[in-house]
Amino acid sequence: MKKVAVILSGSGVFDGTEIHEAVLTLLAIRQHGGQYQCFAPDKSQLHVVNHLTGEEVVGESRNVLVESARIARGEIKPVTECKEEDFDAIILPGGFGAAKNLCTFATKGADCSVDEDVMAVCKAFAEAGKPAGYACIAPALAAAVYGNNVKLTIGDDEATAAGINKLGAQHVNCQVDDIVVDTEVKLVTTPAYMLAQDILEAHAGLNKMVQTVLGMQ
Repeated sequence: MKKVAVILSGSGVFDGTEIHEAVLTLLAIRQHGGQYQCFAPDKSQLHVVNHLTGEEVVGESRNVLVESARIARGEIKPVTECKEEDFDAIILPGGFGAAKNLCTFATKGADCSVDEDVMAVCKAFAEAGKPAGYACIAPALAAAVYGNNVKLTIGDDEATAAGINKLGAQHVNCQVDDIVVDTEVKLVTTPAYMLAQDILEAHAGLNKMVQTVLGMQ
């Protein structure tokens, strides 16, 4: 049974992990015979967003690990405890938290930096040649991790794709229910809610991503 490290970035599409993407990813891992352990950085979110109004909540602070624990049903560890040698693959669902809390792509674009602890973990998997899946906006982080003209997708948004290319990646336009695979580095990406109009569309690509990651040797 393959073991997958899943890195979350909070709870909620606008300031953390996209919850549907996270749950669909965890479900797909189990359906395809794998098991998972969730991780998240133990630090404050960039900001807090009211998901009913879409507006920032001024003066409120939340912790990424604590919020991610909502999705993981409490079964989560600090990302500093994620050791590449304990897992066969790594997957990062999307949501703006991936571009706000795991890295600063949402605010700085191609000039973004990646959380040091998250970068260390993602780099370890990349350097070990282990399969990885990044969904939605998370491939922006993958661009910073892999560089070297790595092939990946966030769908077909031109401005976002341009920023990703500046990070050293090669963006490939992709339909919502499909994936882009860079076989050389064993990286699988899918647009998910960068394009998805409903949960069925998100599921199609995420399921394909997980199945492909788990099928890689």
